[in-house]
Amino acid sequence: MKVEHVAMYVNDLEKTRDFFVNYFNAVANEGYHNKTTDFQSYFLSFEDGARIEIMYHPDMQDMEKSIRRTGLIHIAISVGSKEKVNELTERFRNDGYEVLSGPRNTGDGYYESCIVDFENNQIEITI
Repeated sequence: MKVEHVAMYVNDLEKTRDFFVNYFNAVANEGYHNKTTDFQSYFLSFEDGARIEIMYHPDMQDMEKSIRRTGLIHIAISVGSKEKVNELTERFRNDGYEVLSGPRNTGDGYYESCIVDFENNQIEITI
């Protein structure tokens, strides 16, 4: 078995698409728009086959996203090396994103950093 994809509602569909394309080399599909319900989405595909579906609907709830809450808390993206974790973390920092932690070795064996994207979603960058 494998996780086929993870989905997340976002306020700015195009900006989120561009974020993952720009920083993580995702490839976006042409998008989907149901004109009856006004639901819109993109599938973002990554080099290894992983996919994220980003979605927008005008009636969605936009609740506060605290870092420590129940439910899904972050997306971890492997970039392949310690050097790439360091470089990407510095790029995020230079672009004005909040770096929550790292780059660092964690007690459970990861080398990672965590940033907060423009919609307050936590993204973990790891080897």
